[in-house]
Order: sequence, then structure tokens, then C-alpha cells
Amino acid sequence: MLLIRAVVRPEKVDAVLAALMDAGFPAVTKMAVVGRGKQRGLKIGEVTYDEIPKELLLMVVKDEDKDFVIKTVLKAARTGEKGAYGDGKIFVSPVEEVYTISSGIRETADGRLEEVKT
Repeated sequence: MLLIRAVVRPEKVDAVLAALMDAGFPAVTKMAVVGRGKQRGLKIGEVTYDEIPKELLLMVVKDEDKDFVIKTVLKAARTGEKGAYGDGKIFVSPVEEVYTISSGIRETADGRLEEVKT
């Protein structure tokens, strides 16, 4: 299992969520975040904005779905044909275990399921 974290422009988040839903990946956690990239913010006239609003999307997917999900996010989040600075980033990290609170089920990276006794 993998955790995919996608930082995207706020105006692109609805398109990304719709594309993921259409692709069969409806499970997404969304958070409003602020930050800056390599360009060190945005300068308009004399004013520099060093905290740019973005949306952070979190998804846990199976290893074999990684490339498809990343391509789906890239296509939906990109500004224009070639993209632009500030379109965002995608980060991929391994997930060792997932616990479902309502059922108490633990799922491991190798697909094993077991009930956690509370």
C-alpha cells in the first residue's frame, strides 16, 4: 500500500476529485494548506506573498494502482497543456498498516486482514 499526497491549486481540486471518482478512487482526504515552492512565493508589484494557498489530497492505494492514480492527478491538476509553476507536487510513501476504526480490522501491506481485540 502507498500513501499518495498531492498538493494542488485550490481551483483545480474539484477537477482532481472528479477525475479520481470517475477512475474508481473515491476515498480521498482533503485539507486546505499554505506554503511555497522553489519560486519562494509570489511577488505582485511591491508585495510578496510567501504563503500560497493550496489543497492537500491524501489517498492510500494499492501498489499496482500507483501509476494510474498519479497520472490521473497529473492530468486533472495541470494548468494548460504543459503546466505552470505552482501547479503542485505529488509525494509517495509506503504504508505498512491500516486500521479501520469502525470494524477494528487491521490490514497489512501484504494484504492480510485481522481483527484487533480491544
